Amino acid sequence: MKKNIALIGGDGIGPDVVAEAVKVLDAVAEKFGHEFSYTNVIAGGCAIDKSNNPLPAEQLELCLKSDAVLLGAVGGPKWDNLPSDMRPEKALLGLRGGMKVFANLRPAVMFPQLKDACPLKNEIVKDGIDVLIVRELIGGIYFGERGFSEDGKTAWDTEKYSWHEIERIVRMGFEFAKKRQNRLCLVDKANILNSSQLWRKVTESIKGEYPQVQLSYLYVDNASMQLVKNPAQFDVIVTSNMFGDILSDEAGEITGSIGMLSSASLGEGGPALYEPVHGSAPDIAGKNIANPLATILSAAMMLRYSFNLEQEALAIENAVKKVLDEGFRTSDICLNQGEKGEKLLGTVEMGNAVVKEILLKN
Repeated sequence: MKKNIALIGGDGIGPDVVAEAVKVLDAVAEKFGHEFSYTNVIAGGCAIDKSNNPLPAEQLELCLKSDAVLLGAVGGPKWDNLPSDMRPEKALLGLRGGMKVFANLRPAVMFPQLKDACPLKNEIVKDGIDVLIVRELIGGIYFGERGFSEDGKTAWDTEKYSWHEIERIVRMGFEFAKKRQNRLCLVDKANILNSSQLWRKVTESIKGEYPQVQLSYLYVDNASMQLVKNPAQFDVIVTSNMFGDILSDEAGEITGSIGMLSSASLGEGGPALYEPVHGSAPDIAGKNIANPLATILSAAMMLRYSFNLEQEALAIENAVKKVLDEGFRTSDICLNQGEKGEKLLGTVEMGNAVVKEILLKN
């Protein structure tokens, strides 16, 4: 199989972790007989520095012509004082909207090897954490009408959803629940928001097509509490753009390390976008400290969802588990260096360890 992958290193540690994911993808290509080529794309703060635009049109076009996009991270304090339409994060909205990737999949999984890093009590997470958040990504308040009054003393952002936008993401939630534990929770604020009431109406209209899936509803404030009180009650959560943004970060934090969390943003037929959940961490950029595993696991999601290469995706995931089993840790997940067999590695060395596991003869 031949595929072209657009690479957006972005800012901070983004280029560091993307480089390690590329090494892993090349190892997969070598082992399984594929050919991956790469196109470098500039977006985020580095694009602002170069062209005064966080996402130049020609760079978005490179992404649209690729088979999939792998993104490191964008942003940093350097650009914090820019107007909102010129901040590096505007590149993320531009990519998501331009690529029409409406569904963001964020698996929050607690690796058993990292259980000690979980901030929750052991009795709460004794059975582990494995939650998939399916977040609507190109609608809602982040893409709604917004503005300031002429005197600058009033501002507004509009939460707006259509039936079609809701139905396609809820259906995806049902489909993933079918493949997991047959439990789907819609998170909203239907006691207050008209838009959330429409989410419930749409969900009720299609739930009969999925009789095997147990459907539940939670208000977002209760859901945020339940995630820390009893995360095991959740299988798949489907929700709006803003609620999904907040809840997925919370779910990621309770797994013990944001440096392990991958994500996929899928659309309807075009290239998909894959990225780690963590930020750009400019204070450790280029210091061989950052954890590349979230980006490496995002590459595994790419193989699974964009290229339909399940065996290859599993090869990466199993290699990551094996590396953790052997005690290899980057600084963010190294709690007891020298104890319990933990061995501290840098960014490059961790990438090399995963490559080594992939290339071992079975």
